[in-house]
Amino acid sequence: MASSSKPLPRCHESLKELAKELKMEVPHRYVQEQREPTFVSSGSLPLPSIPVIDMNDLIKIVLGSDDAVDELNKLRSVCHEWGIFQLVNHGVDKLLVEKMKEAMVEFFQIPEEEKLRYKLKEGEYEGYGQTILHDQDQKLQRLAMTLFHLIGQAVDIDKQEMSDVFEDGMQSVRMTYYPPCPKPDLVIGLTPHSDAAGITILLQVNDIEGLQVKKDGIWIPVNFLPNAFVVNVGDVLEIMSNGAYNSIEHRATVHATKERISLAMFFNPKFQADVGPAKSLLKNTRNPPLYKTLVMEQYLKEFFSGKLNGKTFLKKMKIENEEACET
Repeated sequence: MASSSKPLPRCHESLKELAKELKMEVPHRYVQEQREPTFVSSGSLPLPSIPVIDMNDLIKIVLGSDDAVDELNKLRSVCHEWGIFQLVNHGVDKLLVEKMKEAMVEFFQIPEEEKLRYKLKEGEYEGYGQTILHDQDQKLQRLAMTLFHLIGQAVDIDKQEMSDVFEDGMQSVRMTYYPPCPKPDLVIGLTPHSDAAGITILLQVNDIEGLQVKKDGIWIPVNFLPNAFVVNVGDVLEIMSNGAYNSIEHRATVHATKERISLAMFFNPKFQADVGPAKSLLKNTRNPPLYKTLVMEQYLKEFFSGKLNGKTFLKKMKIENEEACET
């Protein structure tokens, strides 16, 4: 007797392959039944925009110009109130950025069999696009260190301590492909979370928006400015600043008819550096530490041992009031 059961769905090697076959239905395993709506309205008021910071203004702080204090206060306010900003006039060559975008688009267009050639083996760290990424690497490192020094300075963390933690620290790059989905409200591209890193520099590759950040309980879409980088404050900076800064909770949504490609560059402390409230900050402010201190290696193990879920890991890093008073 013939079986009346439905055949099992075919296993796909990639989401891009699966997306080609999607018409009106989303496979059940991708449906997010319990999640916040994709778009959350704040009522009749327009949604606020992500703050914009001009690198030329930050250079005034480095040069000690007359309005340096104002620029430093602005940077501190943005990192505290938002934990994210768009950085314009960042100094990274526009042509190199465009080459990097082209390389990302090209990668996701090549056949799956060819992509597998670039699959990293155990112990390997350099994959597809290394030539182009290497061209950007030093400039991005310098940019990141300048930001670390200024962000630290704004809350009274000594420059040398920021250098000791982040100079020649760990870096990683993540290319992400979000396929089109016929029912985007049923799925989520990337679940809400804050980054474990010090800072994350984001580049939107193909001008399809999807990044959203949570501000005062409202999900706000990020409209990338031309030639701008989006900079996320990560959990490490919230911890080092002893809560003066807030790492930004964010998520990624998908588009109904268009693919989205993004590039994230994570800048982290050294593997053996301590991740905790900055010693110089505690000394300068005489405040008790509000967060635990872990070696970066252990910090990452604990962070990645759980699922991405808002800022739950950061809550685990907090010291209870009684413990803080005894420290």
